[in-house]
Amino acid sequence: MKVLLATQKPFAAAAVAGIRQIVEENGHELVLLEKYAAQEDFVAAVADVDAIIVRSDKVTAEVVAAAPKLKIVVRAGAGFDNLDLAACTEHKVVAMNTPGQNSNAVAELAIAMMIFMARGQFTPATGSEIQGKTLGIQAFGNVGRLVGAKAKALGMSVKAIDPFLPAEKIVEGGAEPASSLEELYSTCDYVSIHIPATPQTIGSIGYDLITKMPKGATLINTARKEVIDEAGLEKALEERSDLKYVADVAPDNLAALQEKFGLRVFATPKKMGAQTQEANVNAGLAAARQICAFFATGETRFQLNK
Repeated sequence: MKVLLATQKPFAAAAVAGIRQIVEENGHELVLLEKYAAQEDFVAAVADVDAIIVRSDKVTAEVVAAAPKLKIVVRAGAGFDNLDLAACTEHKVVAMNTPGQNSNAVAELAIAMMIFMARGQFTPATGSEIQGKTLGIQAFGNVGRLVGAKAKALGMSVKAIDPFLPAEKIVEGGAEPASSLEELYSTCDYVSIHIPATPQTIGSIGYDLITKMPKGATLINTARKEVIDEAGLEKALEERSDLKYVADVAPDNLAALQEKFGLRVFATPKKMGAQTQEANVNAGLAAARQICAFFATGETRFQLNK
């Protein structure tokens, strides 16, 4: 089988070497498409491949239709909004992600962002400590649980909410369950967002929720920019001069927000959540193993389009 590693933002050399070793040891061929200039290059490269590994690269309906031999595509990472699941299903292509492989990297970034904003982005002004503060976690999956554990180790109280988890599971994960989003936002000094971008969540965090936050609160987004209602965020920051927003996914109106609100707003120049050597290797190797297991035994444990 021919496996295409298509990465506009390439994996580290160690990850590529590991992926190649796994693929070739299982009797398959690995081909690379790295730093490609345009989506058309990706479309052209899939004509004879049986499997694709991507990072944030867009596996669109056009890509899937251009790959008549394609049987499986794996997104090396947790988020999968770059995969057209409907197109994959229509063409009988199994779509997977690699949950948990980037989780620690994202969790560490969320904690770092809290401290960065609490200390005024490391300017000389007097900041504050996160010890003794309350952290709210919106979505208590792999990343959320790790953020909670790290926050508790730093002396924070932790609350969480997750529509897919019963309260007892949240307690088992080390957090106090919040009864509603309104309660989470209104009782936490920091709220860390870990929800995917779905039709139900896009634009769901805006003025009404943000303005419920306590005085001096900070909202941390290491998830997807689409979940934020950016106009609502801007209005909330305008009306509440005590609130702060920090993101690993720059909002479209970032320049306006920073001009208006200065050190109260920060966004990384490019999504950095999974950008550690360890996460880079872990996610890539997991993707390769999942593809080989699928070809060997039909294993579909992490299939998204069931």
